[in-house]
Amino acid sequence: MSWNGHATCRTLRKEYDLTKLQGRRNPYAKHLKKQVTIRLGVDIIEYFKELAEETGIPYQNLINLYLRDCVASKRKPSLEWAS
Repeated sequence: MSWNGHATCRTLRKEYDLTKLQGRRNPYAKHLKKQVTIRLGVDIIEYFKELAEETGIPYQNLINLYLRDCVASKRKPSLEWAS
């Protein structure tokens, strides 16, 4: 079926009165990201930036995806220090 420029089921208004709308809380607010300041090694940032160029995904998103995967798999870092 082709679109002929007219609404077939109902007439659409060109303008709407938005003054009567009531605000409501975002039901997904608890799932939103929180901005933090973190110091990362230059080599870590370079690695994720290179990966970002390859994948087309921003490097900060890649870092978040990696950390999310660590949480999901309950992966813990090796805390053995060189003596």
